[in-house]
Amino acid sequence: MLDKKVVDLLMDQVNKEYYSAYLYLDFASYYADANLDGFQNWYEIQAQEERDHAQLMVKFLQNNGVRVTYDAIAKPDKKLKNHLDPLKAGLEHEQYVTSLIHNIYDAAFTSKDYRAMQFLDWFVKEQGEEETNADDLIKKYELYGSDPKGLYSLNEELKARVYNAPSLVL
Repeated sequence: MLDKKVVDLLMDQVNKEYYSAYLYLDFASYYADANLDGFQNWYEIQAQEERDHAQLMVKFLQNNGVRVTYDAIAKPDKKLKNHLDPLKAGLEHEQYVTSLIHNIYDAAFTSKDYRAMQFLDWFVKEQGEEETNADDLIKKYELYGSDPKGLYSLNEELKARVYNAPSLVL
């Protein structure tokens, strides 16, 4: 049986993962308006990953006898003034999500909820990858974004990104 505090934190995290998807769809919309379809693609795929993360948590809870309930998802409120703003906001958001995952893991550890800890191991690793990807994208934009040819090339690179479903087995 899962620890109640861990269950409550996971239920809250489901909502936060869906918010992450909304946020990234908002970023994708920003880039669509700027005719940067590669950046748009990158964030649409990010949004799909966040929805998958939420659903993995839902399935884990359900597989452990928890009835999942859903809260309202907040509207993204980031003010985007230039092409770098979504990238920086994305990294900041991933760092925030990492802190949330760590808090859930800490609660699982404290309560000796080994099943939840094993489940959360994948998310700890995933968040490391998410932060690295977001940081790398900022660095690439800072290197190439001010040059039209460089921006075009980076946009084409991001357009080639394809969605890969998570490999976590529940």
